[in-house]
Amino acid sequence: MDADRALLTPRGELVRGCAEALAEKLAGLPVGTARIDLDMSGVHFMDSAGLEFLEVLRDHGRRRRLPVTATRWNGQPRRILELAGLDTTDPLRSPAPHGTPPPAPSAVAREREERLHLLQEEVEQLRQAVASRPVIDQARGILMATYGCTSDEAWHILREASQLANTKLRAVAESLTACAATEGTPPPEEVRIALSRAAARRSSR
Repeated sequence: MDADRALLTPRGELVRGCAEALAEKLAGLPVGTARIDLDMSGVHFMDSAGLEFLEVLRDHGRRRRLPVTATRWNGQPRRILELAGLDTTDPLRSPAPHGTPPPAPSAVAREREERLHLLQEEVEQLRQAVASRPVIDQARGILMATYGCTSDEAWHILREASQLANTKLRAVAESLTACAATEGTPPPEEVRIALSRAAARRSSR
């Protein structure tokens, strides 16, 4: 105790039973305690029980109408707070007033954003691949009939032609199917050359 301020210094791990231990400690504080501060620098591990620990402290402060803080987080407990979306300076801090600039994003938040962006790109690629499947299958059929090759060989010809012409595989397939249609237009010259070269390479192997 420092006058009417209580300083608690938890040590070790915040695991099952820690919330109950804190509740017992809080109940034993002297009457007239006007503030409770927790120095968390001695805590090196916590699981979900650590969040219950914080709720006990928060509820005590609300019931007694006194300020409570839990500061100096580090290591694994700090990362748990980040993952939970809590303020790592003091997870018990009241929300900032309206109009206050948001804090700088944490490393975990940036990592989440990057992973989300990669997942969105992957989903978009898969969506395009599914949408392209019918026209690609048609183009493979055309190549199989034209060159007397297997389905796998037709796929390799398409893929190699796409690389040689520096054109998306779907665009190569679309030009082939358009050419095969009634009154269809021939593929662009660079695609025709790329297809011929790719087919010649395949037949020579």
